[in-house]
Amino acid sequence: MLQENSKSTVNTNNLPKKMTDFPNKEAQQKLLIELAHAKMPFGKYEGRYLVNLPERYLIWYRQKGFPKGKLGKQLEQMLDIKINGLEPMIRNIQRHFQK
Repeated sequence: MLQENSKSTVNTNNLPKKMTDFPNKEAQQKLLIELAHAKMPFGKYEGRYLVNLPERYLIWYRQKGFPKGKLGKQLEQMLDIKINGLEPMIRNIQRHFQK
């Protein structure tokens, strides 16, 4: 049985301040479609869809530090997707939704 810990602390600095700070459903869908079609722009895996990058490569980036900007955020999101076993969802989005 879980017990509530009244002394637990939560860092709320990175949480949205109000409900309007959350992206709406359409914005979330657009971001997922964009992520599903995103390709690596440089390096050993240039031209590959981010979903097809090896997990060990994404882990290396996490240890090294993700690039700044949009690509870094996409790589970090893709690592989370892979860790949670959601790659089939991204591949389904690739098949059914155009960029």
